[in-house]
Amino acid sequence: MAARILVIGNRNYSSWSLRPWLFMKQNAIAFEEVCIPLYQAGSKERLLKYSPSGKVPVLVEGEIRIWDSLAILEYLAETHPGIRGWPADTIARATARSACAEMHSGFPALRENLSMNVRKVFAPRTWPAEVGAGRVALHRLLGASRTGGARLLRRNARLAVDAGMARGRSGRGRDAAAVRDGALKGRSR
Repeated sequence: MAARILVIGNRNYSSWSLRPWLFMKQNAIAFEEVCIPLYQAGSKERLLKYSPSGKVPVLVEGEIRIWDSLAILEYLAETHPGIRGWPADTIARATARSACAEMHSGFPALRENLSMNVRKVFAPRTWPAEVGAGRVALHRLLGASRTGGARLLRRNARLAVDAGMARGRSGRGRDAAAVRDGALKGRSR
């Protein structure tokens, strides 16, 4: 068994899986990738061999099992001293954690109606009002992040914005193809 295994679902559809995968690739953290196709017969049983929650992602290092994308990112940042996960500045770090937590657990209407699929081109459609409200909230978060946030956070930390907001970026042509093909080679924005 490899020293470090990241168990994920398909990177085209699982933004939760994509977050630690991107962080590890961006920071040249060696790992073996185990991809378990989701929502198929036997998927849950295969996942339970690695993950106590039966969900992806899960990081396996020896006997250690860390599930949940944010917990994995925190662990990796703490165990790799040369990698800055969060900004050093207290205010910027608090802002980054707030934005990351909101991205991690918020926006239920967007998650339900705009699931991640980097291969599909969706036809225009009418969205429920909750989706519009979610988009406004997301733009507010990103706008607030620009004044003290996303730009500052990207300069000072990779954990929060680059990995936590992977879902928001992944649908853009060139980036989507790079993610799909596993072609990210230390790029960051």
